[in-house]
This record gives sequence, structure tokens and C-alpha cells, in this order.
Amino acid sequence: MKIVLAYSGGLDTSVLVSWLKEHYNAEIITYAADVGQEEELDGLAEKAKATGASAHYTVDLVEEFARDFIFPMLRANAIYEGQYLLGTSIARPLIAKAHVEIAEREGADAVAHGATGKGNDQVRFELGYAALAPELEIISPWRMEVFRQAFPGRTEMIDYCREHNIDVEASASKPYSMDRNLLHISYEAGILEDPWFDPTTPDNKAMYKLTVDPEDAPDEAQYIELDFERGDCVAVDGVAMNPAAVMKHLNAVAGKHGVGRVDIVENRFVGMKSRGVYETPAGTILLQAHRNMESLTMDRELAHLRDSLIPRYAEMIYNGFWYTPEREALQALIDDSQKTVTGTVRLKLYKGNVTTVGRKSPLSLYDEDIASMEGVDSDYNPDDASGFIRLNALRLRRRAIAQGGPEIASESKLQKG
Repeated sequence: MKIVLAYSGGLDTSVLVSWLKEHYNAEIITYAADVGQEEELDGLAEKAKATGASAHYTVDLVEEFARDFIFPMLRANAIYEGQYLLGTSIARPLIAKAHVEIAEREGADAVAHGATGKGNDQVRFELGYAALAPELEIISPWRMEVFRQAFPGRTEMIDYCREHNIDVEASASKPYSMDRNLLHISYEAGILEDPWFDPTTPDNKAMYKLTVDPEDAPDEAQYIELDFERGDCVAVDGVAMNPAAVMKHLNAVAGKHGVGRVDIVENRFVGMKSRGVYETPAGTILLQAHRNMESLTMDRELAHLRDSLIPRYAEMIYNGFWYTPEREALQALIDDSQKTVTGTVRLKLYKGNVTTVGRKSPLSLYDEDIASMEGVDSDYNPDDASGFIRLNALRLRRRAIAQGGPEIASESKLQKG
């Protein structure tokens, strides 16, 4: 049997290489996805092979991640439950895609991952595997009783590594878990499981990696200009950039000003609530700028229709349904809506805040002559509003005459004494 394991080199996956090899009497090939986490990926091949892997792949997915996953999602202004910019969620379908590609290249029988049995990632990964390579067996050790009995906690994992001469730097206790990619960093579990715990205090704020504390950010605001073409940011301050370069540059700029932090309790797909702290600096800036570009260039009814579908779109991504016909169909509508979203947005960054201070476009639907209060002649005639209002009020007048109007009105009538 040949198994391709998603591998980070940490405690869990180091144990899994050896355990899977023993339990299945299998050949283990390890795979690490570089999605812009900027964590140390060097040496993973040597470490994996020393642990028992026959081969290792580290795959550079950064540009593909930005171009084919982050940017399409940003065109939709997708946010889960009004706060979460889906940084972890959107990386999972790409990681699954590269995983099955390696499995197919190697002629593997199965893919394996180290996602826990309580989280969303197990669902996201496995829905991706099913959509892309339904013939592959999927091994999820944390949902196997035999594995959980052997490793009820981190102490047992550390002991196992010591017994098997597996070199891992790990302690029996860890304050929180962290997952990083080009779009964000997430922090959860451990000390963060208490939703009252404050990670921004002087004793705790070193947790943040991408953003400075807004209180420590520069006292002088910074202005930046973002150029958009068909819904995608293509330049910053006049310098053309590809999607990955845009993300990297804006992460640095926004992080310097403390932009992009959010601390939420969210509803996991598997049913429980979870507290997460996220840093999404570039994504926060791009979302604000993109929305303002649309406000100038997108037709009202098209914008309202698209916006009515975004909670569903965001939910698809959060729950792992990227490779589905419904997401693909909705993406086609979203992308079509972006045909006119072209122009420039100017933003002001200051101590954790992003303020839009200007927008312009050759395709702007804004007409100063129409919008002006100065009485400029235009296609808009104020006299037309009389009939417009009268027609919209017709049903309300009939209701009031025939049925007595809103309940609140009848309840508030004075009683004769």
C-alpha cells in the first residue's frame, strides 16, 4: 500500500509518518503545501525521510493560491458570518488539489491528513478529495479509535517520538495553535478557548505576527491607491503587480498600521461554536477598496442581487464546497458582474483603521450633474418624483383606509375617556 500524507513536520504529522507506516505496513510519501505561510519549509524532506517517508514533495502554490482562489473570492466580497474573511477555508481546496495530484503521480492507494475530528478542515479536505479523485482511499487517523487510544494527548505523542527516535521540538503544553498562509494567520485552541480571554494585553500581544498593535502603530496616517481591472487589484500606488505580489505588499503595509485583526466566535460546520483570532491585513484592505470600486461602477440591481447571494457563497467556502456545481455557477455570475469594476480607490490607513478617501473610474456610473443639489439641468426632473412616490404609496394608502394601517398605529390610538 502507498499513502501520501499531508505533512508539516510538526509533532502530529511526525508521529503519523511512523504510525501509518507501521499500522498499514505501507510506503509513506509526504507532501507539504507552500501557500505563503513563510514558515521554515527547508529541511522537511530530510526530516520526513528520517521519520520513515520514502519521498517528500514541497509544492510552491503561492501564485496559484492568490490568482485562482484568493482573488476570485475577493471579487465576491465574501465574509463568513459578517466577520471572518475565510483565510484558512480558501486554502484548503488548493491544498487538497495538489495532494491528489501527487497521489496520482505516485500511483498511491490513499491520501491521509492530520486534521482533528472536531474541526472544519477534515470536511474541507475530504470533500476536495472526493470531488477530484473519488477513487482514492481517505485515511483520517483522528477519527480512528485505535489511533485515539494510542495518542489521547500530546504527552503520549512526545513519548512515542522519543521511543522511535523521531526528532521533534515540542512541549507537553502549547498555548494555542496557529495556521498561516498568504491571506491570513489564524489562532485558536489552548488559552484562546476561553472566549473571555484577552490576547491584546501586554502579556499576550506577542501572539500576533502580521500586524502591530494598533496602539503602537505610526502616529502618521499613510495613503495608498489601488488600481482595479475587472474586479482584481492589478497595481498599488501605480506599480503593477501580480496577485501574489499584491498580497505580500499589502500585508506589509497594512500590518505596519495594525490593520486586519478580528476576534470572533464562529459556527463550525460540524456543529459547535469556536473562538478564533485572525489577522488578515491585505484581505481587509482589498475588501474595503473593492467594495468602494463597485459602489462607483456597478449597477444597483446587479449589486443587490450579487450581495444577496454572498452569504451562501461564503458558507460554501467555509464548509468546503469549493469544487461543486453550485459554487462554480455562482462564481460565473460573480465574475460576470465584475466586467465594469475598473478604476482607482484611495485609502487612508491609521492605527487599525482603513478609511476610503477617494475613488474614480472611466466607467463610473456616478453623474455629478444628476446627484448635485445645486439645481443643474440633467436627465433627472424632481417633478417626476411626485408620481413615483404616489405609486409607491398606493398600497400603503389602501391598507390604511381598508384595514386601519400598521398595528403600531392602532395600538397607539388614544382612548376616549
